[in-house]
Amino acid sequence: MEPENEAPDKSLLIQRGWAALPASYRIPEIAPTLAEAQAWCRRLAESHYENFHVGSWFLPKALRVHFYCLYAYCRISDDLGDEVGDPAQSLALLDLWGRELDACYEGRARHPVFVALAETIRVCSIPKKPFADLLVAFRQDQTAARFASMTDLLTYCRYSANPVGRLVLYACGEQSEEHFRLSDLICAGLQLANSWQDVRLDIAKGRVYLPQEDMRRFGVTDQDIVSGIATPEFRALMRFEVDYAHSLFEQGRPLIGMVSRDLALDLDLFSRGGLEILRAIERQGYDVLRARPVIAKRTKLALVLRAVSCTLLPFARARMRFVPSHDEAPTP
Repeated sequence: MEPENEAPDKSLLIQRGWAALPASYRIPEIAPTLAEAQAWCRRLAESHYENFHVGSWFLPKALRVHFYCLYAYCRISDDLGDEVGDPAQSLALLDLWGRELDACYEGRARHPVFVALAETIRVCSIPKKPFADLLVAFRQDQTAARFASMTDLLTYCRYSANPVGRLVLYACGEQSEEHFRLSDLICAGLQLANSWQDVRLDIAKGRVYLPQEDMRRFGVTDQDIVSGIATPEFRALMRFEVDYAHSLFEQGRPLIGMVSRDLALDLDLFSRGGLEILRAIERQGYDVLRARPVIAKRTKLALVLRAVSCTLLPFARARMRFVPSHDEAPTP
């Protein structure tokens, strides 16, 4: 049920937008209970994103429910912007979603995501800004398809990717300005890695995330991308962009050693995943037009094992250094 004060034309846009999405996404007339809402978010998270489910194995049980509802918010927000197929309808739905976010902070939300999110917000003391910032990026996707410079693209990342990392830090009680700064670097690196992976898919939607000034510098045009042929100029451009994304991961990596063991493992896993995307692009000779670079399931498993060995074991050894040996044990 949409608000009664909606103008008829906007109500129609909302109605048509909902029709393009799963029926379960719609706002119910009666709010579910907290338990029902949290179960709804868990089902959505586990059915949509296998890497999220893998990462959640390493989280304390008490945190998983918060991660599920954070993911559900991000997933639906993204789908409202990217899966409807009509910018006007997406903008109308995103405005409605933003009002439901306001209602969440005012204690009157009805959607399962926001009923569950209200509890996470209360327990983890999360401000509204990172949630609202994500909606800024999804609205921008409906109206802007080009970025003049890397500075402009990083500004977009500030809204599209960085809030996710900040939400995770809030949920884990690890928020600080330095943690936020380093998290922003990792999240921007992930955003760029995913963008470079999907150059061919994005231009089919009329979007080009490669900075325009970089394209001019290397002599690459939109038509070159549309042609699907990776020219030497295009490969040189992609090498440049991949190297830059790689540098963001390296700059943000110290965060992994500054947070709790459980969060460190999650951060390490997703950082390695982003770096593996960049390596997949490199293995294809920077040709992301012929085929989309992907990470094989075997490689994903190897990433998990490597993250465990590089993250959990050092923590275990650090604890062992403080455990007295038999000879050092104090006498009764």
